[in-house]
Amino acid sequence: MNAAIRAITRKAIHEGFNVFGIERGYEGILNEEIKPLLRRDVGGIITTGGTYLKTARFPEFKNPQVQQEAYRILRQYDIDHLVVIGGDGSMAGAQALTNLGMSTITIPCTIDNDMGGTQYTIGFDTAVNTVVQCVGKIRDTSSAHERVAIVEVMGRHAGHIALQSGLACGAEIVLLPEHPLPLTEVCERLNETHRNGKTYSVIIVAEGAYNSYEVSDFIKANTYLDPSVTVLGYLQRGGAPSAMDAIMAARMSELAIDALLAGRDNRIIGYVDGALRALPYKESKEITYPIQEEQYELVSILSS
Repeated sequence: MNAAIRAITRKAIHEGFNVFGIERGYEGILNEEIKPLLRRDVGGIITTGGTYLKTARFPEFKNPQVQQEAYRILRQYDIDHLVVIGGDGSMAGAQALTNLGMSTITIPCTIDNDMGGTQYTIGFDTAVNTVVQCVGKIRDTSSAHERVAIVEVMGRHAGHIALQSGLACGAEIVLLPEHPLPLTEVCERLNETHRNGKTYSVIIVAEGAYNSYEVSDFIKANTYLDPSVTVLGYLQRGGAPSAMDAIMAARMSELAIDALLAGRDNRIIGYVDGALRALPYKESKEITYPIQEEQYELVSILSS
């Protein structure tokens, strides 16, 4: 998110805006954690992980009265436009403020890569690269000890991280919520690979597909194998952004400010087929980009 915060701040100042940063998201609006941002305030943050402005879950923002109060505070600070950086929940909050008369725009930022209206969300590429780096180290140990390694990755109900990292690191099996492969078939595939002389395997499990320990227990009970389990968890959320994420943050931020200048607000900045566009919120919800089936099939082809 820091790359986007930096780009939004400097592009907006370049275009003549006064910029304010709101700490801790929607909760920060209610607590009036609102401060002016100048160019130097965002210096040096482009290569750092996390978010300079902090973040916080704030389910209370679903309450219409809370939304009204947030809108009142924003207007009290003479804020004309609100740029939201986040996932589906953040965008829903932006839409609620839009319905009250606030001009908003959303930059998609979630490692899950599962937002409507865009094929790419900031943070996804960094998370995938982190998984690939971790799996590389785990594979070294699995190879030496001739074991099956189960690696659980994030993604809620979407298997984008699991699929792309599985392709990139050469996983033997990828388990996705979109493809609930029976565990009996997982065992059959493992037995086959071992019969073919492969003494170790890597299984990538999306958190929305299975509990990794349940997968491990099933394999132990139905084969002679004794898998190891690694849950990567928050490792995937940290670290410096990849070049791809830093570049996309800059480009999306530029379009966000340009869209506001042109009066094209209340939109999400989406990336589709190599091009950026500002898509109205309502339209974005109707356009989704699931995993690519041919890539899922490719994992099996390349691992056999």
